[in-house]
Amino acid sequence: MVNYEVKGQLAKLLATEDLTIENRSVPTAQFDVHRRVLTLPLWERASGTVYDLLVGHEVGHALFTPDINWKKTHPEVPQNFVNIFEDVRVERKMKQKFAGLSKTFYNGYNELSQEDFFGIEDEQIDLLSLVDRINLHYKIGNFVSIPFSDEEMVYVKKAQTCESFNQVLDLSQEVYDYLKKQSEEQEVPSTPEKEQAKPNYKSQEGDSDKVESSDNVDNDQGSSKPQQSGDSEVSSKTNENPVGGDTFETITDKNLEESIEDLNNEDNLGKREPEYIEIPDIDLDAIVAKNSEIHEYLTEYYQNIVKIFSDVENGDQVFDYVDTGYAKFKKNAQREVGYLVKEFECRKSASAYARSSVSRTGVLDCSKLHTYKYNEDLFKKVTTVADGKNHGLVFVLDWSGSMSEVLLDTIKQLYNLVWFCRKVSIPFDVYAFTNEWKYRNYEDSLDYPGERKCGEFYIDPTFSMMNILSSNVRGNVLEMQMKNLYRLASSMDHRERYHCAFQYPARLGLSGTPLNEAVLSLNNIIPLFKKKTGVEKVQTIILTDGEACITKYNKEIPCRNNQEESYIGVRSCHGGWHYVRDRKSGVIIKIKSDFQGVTESILNQVRSRFPNTNFIGIRLLASRDANSFIRRYCDHNTSVSDKIIETYRKNKSFVLSDVGYHAYFGLSSSALSNDSEFEVKEDATKAQIRSAFKKSLSSKKMNKKVLGEFVQLIA
Repeated sequence: MVNYEVKGQLAKLLATEDLTIENRSVPTAQFDVHRRVLTLPLWERASGTVYDLLVGHEVGHALFTPDINWKKTHPEVPQNFVNIFEDVRVERKMKQKFAGLSKTFYNGYNELSQEDFFGIEDEQIDLLSLVDRINLHYKIGNFVSIPFSDEEMVYVKKAQTCESFNQVLDLSQEVYDYLKKQSEEQEVPSTPEKEQAKPNYKSQEGDSDKVESSDNVDNDQGSSKPQQSGDSEVSSKTNENPVGGDTFETITDKNLEESIEDLNNEDNLGKREPEYIEIPDIDLDAIVAKNSEIHEYLTEYYQNIVKIFSDVENGDQVFDYVDTGYAKFKKNAQREVGYLVKEFECRKSASAYARSSVSRTGVLDCSKLHTYKYNEDLFKKVTTVADGKNHGLVFVLDWSGSMSEVLLDTIKQLYNLVWFCRKVSIPFDVYAFTNEWKYRNYEDSLDYPGERKCGEFYIDPTFSMMNILSSNVRGNVLEMQMKNLYRLASSMDHRERYHCAFQYPARLGLSGTPLNEAVLSLNNIIPLFKKKTGVEKVQTIILTDGEACITKYNKEIPCRNNQEESYIGVRSCHGGWHYVRDRKSGVIIKIKSDFQGVTESILNQVRSRFPNTNFIGIRLLASRDANSFIRRYCDHNTSVSDKIIETYRKNKSFVLSDVGYHAYFGLSSSALSNDSEFEVKEDATKAQIRSAFKKSLSSKKMNKKVLGEFVQLIA
């Protein structure tokens, strides 16, 4: 079974170029010199040797065939002449450049010869056209005797010495003129004397190996075909393909192409062709909602609510319940934040110690002089600690309707991490993805965010990344912003909304789930964040419910009915036949056919572009969703999922790996929402005190375990 991804990487390595590789149901390998696209067939009945032969051959065109329109300078030369002579040139150059390919070409053509891919089993070789015989000579001449006359051998040897494509064109023109002259001479009625003349054909058995000595392969294995007679008379079949118009037909190249088509699995015929979807260059100015703009809008909204309730008794206390909850949460959260800081500093110190080196200064240590009789080390020492990489964090928060039941708990978990960043002076930005911010503001432009191109992921014009929190603002401003967001999340939470006398503003309402668009935007956001903050390493934390809306891509739609021109439309992206292709990092990732396959593939694409960035997912789960979530991400592998489910029931948390994220944390929303404070009534019984104590320890244990694993990733 051919591993198409490995063969694609082999082609890139041979070409020493980041070629675009596509696997399609095509008859044979093809290389588009202009677009630099190498198309490899989805063969399922071809050996690895033959596949490597085709890859090496097409890479030869990538390396040595120029992108020029040669028809302007050689209009009469047939295309198949140029193809055959250029094949000879590029294969010779590939064997010179990569010595190991000689054996691959030898074994590959031996296999094709034995299977009669050139269709010569029932043909008399000496009656084939000159170009056909040259084609056979340089491809399977080690295994089949190919005869040439002395006059023809001039062109055979010239084919071996072509160094440039222009020389190939000149040779093609020479052969064309030679055959054209022969054809014109044969149109003259022949005399008896001429009919008795016989061409002086010579069998060139093994001659291709004499001309091409770089194969380094033992050629005494014998020929797979019977040796042809060297004095066979030329019949009219040699020139039965007249020189007319632009072409001089050959049969061996056509036979090879038809034989190779049979290598395709018939089950693949008629199936959908693979679609390669590329990464768009997103205009951040068009999708990012500024931090100041968002909080000006939110502050104004809450000020208007205060005005509305000013005429009501106790109207000035409209936010008291929520603000009290925020103050209580902040106080209780300091223990978790302190634990995070302690873990981070310990790991950072351990990392610094590992990078430290001790060396002598060359200055005597006077305190050790009295030990000179038994101690050779009398010099002062200095410890040098190499600088570590400074970190920054980018948070991405899901602002979709499916988050409504866990949004407040997710905000609380986010706040723990934000306070941690403030304590250890790590720069951060928090984005929330939504379709509501621009859609609900009729003054905003809904133009496409960038240049729309066919074959790229489609970015909905309503998509926004709201920069809801940032380390760039002052401490008191950040505190006000966090309080406002806590109010906003409380008004959306199903447990708290009944205590809220206010609603959320329209532009900040929950929307669909453009998670995949948000991950795609990280291709532009991460470099900008690094440039803005000067950090060397960025950690990205995505807090989401994990499942995105259907992702679309741009596709050219052909003319229909009365339409004069094609247009750019959209198609839904599914797994199975879709691939994510990133030209910058050079990766091609097949999208799995499961529900979260697109998200996982895009995450792997972003990871390939930023190999020094950890991508961490945090998912707060309602109890009823945990089991199905775990099984889905474990590909319904019962042996694996059952162990994780058991861990979740015991610890109320788990960590998944190899699902797009470096680590995907699943946390119980009910466990996080429980108050971790040890509080009991004055008249509480021993059983009540014991129960409250266990509950407090359990919550703290879960938090510390998860937070500890998180710090291990970012320290």
